[in-house]
Amino acid sequence: MVWWKHLLLFLLTVCASTFAGAEWIYGKSLLMSELTPEEWIGSLSYSLPFLGILTVHEFGHYFTARYYKLKVTLPYYIPVWLFSIGPSIGSFGAFIKIKSVIKTRTQFFDIGVSGPLAGFVAALCVLAYGFTHLPPPEYIFQIHPEYQKWGLDYAKYAYENLPEGESLSLGTNLLFEFFRYFVAPDASLVPNGHEMMHYPFLFAGYLACFFTALNLLPFGQLDGGHALYSIIGMKWFNRLLPFTFAIFLFWGGLGLFSAYDSTDLLITYAPLYVAYLFFVSMNLFENKVSVALFAMAIFTLQFVVSTFTEGIVGYQGWLLFGFLLSKVLGLHHPPALYKKSVDTKRKIIGIITLIVFILCFTPTPFILE
Repeated sequence: MVWWKHLLLFLLTVCASTFAGAEWIYGKSLLMSELTPEEWIGSLSYSLPFLGILTVHEFGHYFTARYYKLKVTLPYYIPVWLFSIGPSIGSFGAFIKIKSVIKTRTQFFDIGVSGPLAGFVAALCVLAYGFTHLPPPEYIFQIHPEYQKWGLDYAKYAYENLPEGESLSLGTNLLFEFFRYFVAPDASLVPNGHEMMHYPFLFAGYLACFFTALNLLPFGQLDGGHALYSIIGMKWFNRLLPFTFAIFLFWGGLGLFSAYDSTDLLITYAPLYVAYLFFVSMNLFENKVSVALFAMAIFTLQFVVSTFTEGIVGYQGWLLFGFLLSKVLGLHHPPALYKKSVDTKRKIIGIITLIVFILCFTPTPFILE
């Protein structure tokens, strides 16, 4: 095992995440300005918790695979820093390679859920610290001194005149709402979505929740796909797949088209969107007619709902991930050599894992206006 490669990637990811943290928290690029010692500490207060949660997640998979005596690599970390050209979070995550054959559904289940559950516990610790150690509201004036003219009512005015495409805010999820109202000493101390990225522990915990939910989506070889396949088996997994993927695509494209759009827009772009739906759904059915009907059904339902419920808009970023799921990661799950189902204890753990997904899932994680 060439351990130094894994260590090098980890150290590069720490650096990239720290540089990205400086950009998010303080709006400072390492290439264009010098960080003070306090700002370095603040940047590390993002990168270390974020990578700590990621590491706990990956080693949950790793140690479970080792428990089953499978040949497995240490985590490969993926550093990403765009040199201030654009926003980045410092990493695209990490992965392990299992080089042995996974023989049973129980092994698939245990390896699949161990990472998200371990990472979730780590995220709870980070969020608990972040929400119980919130700075006073005036902290935001250190980042945005221009807000001082509005005082603590800055949120009513600061975002009104931003150029289109420059207003970024974070969504929320059930776990964050719980911490806001039941853990934070005062809910008014919790920043709004536009300013959350300036609070390193909250931002790290938010991203951890996002990636936990992403991994628990019930598709292919994602952790959620492993768990669902292990519990219900291949037959029912494949039967449910068109429905779960349809729900995923429906929310992703909701609000794109409605009867309020111009005829020119509908004629120009609606066929391209239907073609996208057809393309990403091709592996769901053997018959292309069925694929076409599936794509048209999703588009029609989105069109009708968007027309009669104006203002309810999905998150188009899920459409990009839908493409990656369909064409890169794969929607279907590989079969285990032995088909025996998991025991009752693991089915209960599966329900707990579903609850973790519900708590962490953010329907609209990043809002760009």
